[in-house]
Amino acid sequence: MPPQSFFLVSAIFHYLGPSLAVLLFARVEVLGVAWLRVASAAAVFTLWRRPWRLAGRLSSGEWSNLLALGLVLAVMNSVFYLAVARLPLSTVGAIEFLGTVLLAAAGTRTRRNAAALVLTTAGVVSITSVRIAGQPLGFVFAFANCVLFMLYIVLGHRMANAGGRGAANAGGAAQAGRLANIDRLAGAMVIAAVIATPWGFGGALPAFGHPVWLLAGAGVGVCSSVIPYVTDQLAMARLPRATFSLMLALLPVFATVIGAIVLRQIPTVQDAVGIALVVLGVAMHQQERKQRGLRTAGIGRTEGIPDLPRHDELRQPGRTRLAP
Repeated sequence: MPPQSFFLVSAIFHYLGPSLAVLLFARVEVLGVAWLRVASAAAVFTLWRRPWRLAGRLSSGEWSNLLALGLVLAVMNSVFYLAVARLPLSTVGAIEFLGTVLLAAAGTRTRRNAAALVLTTAGVVSITSVRIAGQPLGFVFAFANCVLFMLYIVLGHRMANAGGRGAANAGGAAQAGRLANIDRLAGAMVIAAVIATPWGFGGALPAFGHPVWLLAGAGVGVCSSVIPYVTDQLAMARLPRATFSLMLALLPVFATVIGAIVLRQIPTVQDAVGIALVVLGVAMHQQERKQRGLRTAGIGRTEGIPDLPRHDELRQPGRTRLAP
């Protein structure tokens, strides 16, 4: 399957889970729902991947990246829910994207890609400017989530590529490398659950007396943290970080659509204009990458990929992994 298909699944569930969490806020405190999300995801990953097997297999640098990612996941999920409890899902999604513009800009080397960034940024500004009033604390949490989401992309992409290199060096297949990435993700999620317990467990206690609430919290965890994060790793392992970051411009679109369907947060005309600009910008960037891929196909070397900063593993002979 092309890596873009993994991203599509991730984008859908990235906001479907939070929209269900908003409905649960009427029964469980916001930080309690955030803890249920992280803890239930950690439980699923533990049963599935048994992350304790990582002990002794990771270098000190990989352990540091794993701990950092666990911390980011714990805080990011908490401030994200604090934001969506105060602001429309589409607004939080738009702000969350702004940080990815900076990451995508690091990989911009053509006029076409620069224009794509301008369009997607204008679209996000259009969506966000509709509602910048009334909830200053909500915007503080939303922009904090934006910064943490940038760190998630950087750390997650570093982990995805570290796992792939490890599998390749050992002579393993690509499938083994992807499973190694998910093992690392499982370990990070367990760390996140432990870190989030001091501020989230108390708010989640009422759910333990209501099986339906508890089941709903577990469903939020699967929809929000298991499915999208696994598919993110599958996409990150095959897409350069700059490309993945700009594809994330579609997230405000999914946030707006899912918010309208699940939460009845109907977008305005200005929202629709912003969504159109975002889609056009992403389409422009993807078309440029496809053309470059056709031009470099069959050359057998990757020096012709000048717009992939900090992706030295892609420039090693025989290791090219261009997006289709």
